[in-house]
Parts: sequence; structure tokens; C-alpha cells
Amino acid sequence: MNRRSISDTSSSRGPNSKRDDADASEPSGPSALRKPAGGLHIVATPIGNLEDLTLRARKTLASVDLIACEDTRVTRKLLSAYGLSTPVVAYHDHNAARMRPRLIERLKNGQSMALVTDAGTPLVADPGFKLVRAALDAGLPVTALPGPSAGLTALLLSGLPSDRFLFAGFLPPKQGARRTALGEWRALRASLIFFESPRRLAASLADMLSELGDRPAAVARELTKRYEEVRRGTLSELGDHYRSRGAPKGEVVVVVGPAAAGREAMGEAETDALLGEALARVGTRQAAAELAERTGRSRRELYRRALALRSGKEAEGDG
Repeated sequence: MNRRSISDTSSSRGPNSKRDDADASEPSGPSALRKPAGGLHIVATPIGNLEDLTLRARKTLASVDLIACEDTRVTRKLLSAYGLSTPVVAYHDHNAARMRPRLIERLKNGQSMALVTDAGTPLVADPGFKLVRAALDAGLPVTALPGPSAGLTALLLSGLPSDRFLFAGFLPPKQGARRTALGEWRALRASLIFFESPRRLAASLADMLSELGDRPAAVARELTKRYEEVRRGTLSELGDHYRSRGAPKGEVVVVVGPAAAGREAMGEAETDALLGEALARVGTRQAAAELAERTGRSRRELYRRALALRSGKEAEGDG
């Protein structure tokens, strides 16, 4: 069965292309760009296709006093595409502590401000929530303009259960911390959504396989862009693909299916103990198969662990 689907979504026609129907349908007159009320406006921006900016978001970005953004170059590019020239100021991890009081002071003086991220919905894997918290603590109005989200878009395209899900952001870059984090979600009966660096993708998929078992999953990249791709399969299949093909291009989102009902979640020490008990009764392959059925973990990974355990015990016996 073909587990890969590729969608070619052309975004060649930009927001400033001539379209009589678009011009006729958009509001005009003095009310079209009415200055919004003072306060903080959380504005979602496109994750790839510029046409995904909502009409409300465009009006807000055009009429606020200031836009706080991660990277002024990225935001100016978006504004330029829509012919906007609203002032922008950088607000990111490295300057947030210094800039936050200044931005709050401007809001207290009655100015209107939009908060955007480089792409997608603010506050998702960025420092924006601290600014929102400070504005709320100061009794200032805060509103949100919904729009694109890479995590939710990937979930919709994954074909995996979407009734319950956990957005886990970026996993730790080091393997030990990454496996510890994954272990915390092993028994969760919900789909898991991760952002990941292309160069760490193969290693992360291997750790997901080890800690979560060989679950159905999907790797989505270049979402809403011309070369959008969603590759679906099991974690072992996806891991083999990206180990052999190398790091993909573009932004990556990984969606992993939920833990199966009735399967036991356990740590490495408990897994080794159960494998040891099984190895005392049956052969290596059978021991791995029994524990894979019981836990939902990868039979191949459990087989490797069983071989290592058996080799270790034989070495102890020789000594």
C-alpha cells in the first residue's frame, strides 16, 4: 500500500495579483481600515501560502500602531506583500525581558499593538505568552485573531485520530533528554504533535520508535507551499526512509498516533526485566514478539535489546 501522499499547492498567485472578484468582495470606505481599539491583538499569519492571511488579520496589521514580531525582516516581507507599512519592533527570546516592559507601557498609553510570529499562530513555541500574561496582569485588553497553525494543519493531513491530541513542540536536541520526554507521553491515549529540525528528524524518529513503539505516524513538511508533502507510515518505516534518504528540506511536523488501548507503558529497566523473564522461557525472537504484543513497542527494537541482554548474560557466565 502506498503510504505517501504529495499535494502540490501552487501559491504563485500572490495577494496583490489582479482579481476583479477579490476587489469587489472586500469592504471599502472609511470603515475598512478603522483603527482598532487599544490593547494587544494576537494575530496568526500564513505558514507558507500568503493567501492564507485572513481579511481581519490584514485589516488589523494595517491599522495598529505597532507590530511586535520575532524577526522584523520576515514580518516586513509579509507586510510588503500586502502593501502595508505599519511600524514593527522585534520581540523574541533574546530581548523579551528587556522589551516586554516597554511594550506594556505603550499599551498602557492607549496604543494598539499586534503580536505575530514568523509563521503561524503566536504563543505556540514562542515567547509571546509572557507578553500576553503581562498585559492581562496589567488589566489591558487582549484579543486573538485565529488563523493558520502548522501543528493543526499536520494533524488534519496525517490521517491519525484528531479527537484528542497533545502539542509537544520541539523535543530536546540531546538523545537522553529526548527519550525521557517521550517516555512521559508513552501511555497517553492521544495523538502527539512535534516540531522537529530536518537534520534531527531521523534520530528523533528512532527515539520515538524506541520509547513509544512502532505506531502509525506522519511526517509533514512545506505545509501549504507548492511542494507540500505528507509521508505516512509506521515509525519504523518513516525512520528507515529518512535514514536512507537524508534530512528533508523545509519545516517539519511529526504526528504520532495514540497509545493503543490495553497496552502497558513501562520504562527501560522494567522492559529489560520482563525480557529477562521471557528469555528464561523462550528464544530471543519469541521473547521480543511477546513483549511487543504486550507493550506496543517495536518488535525489532525489543529483539535488539533481547540480544544484548542474552549476550551480556553469556559474557557474565564466561567470566
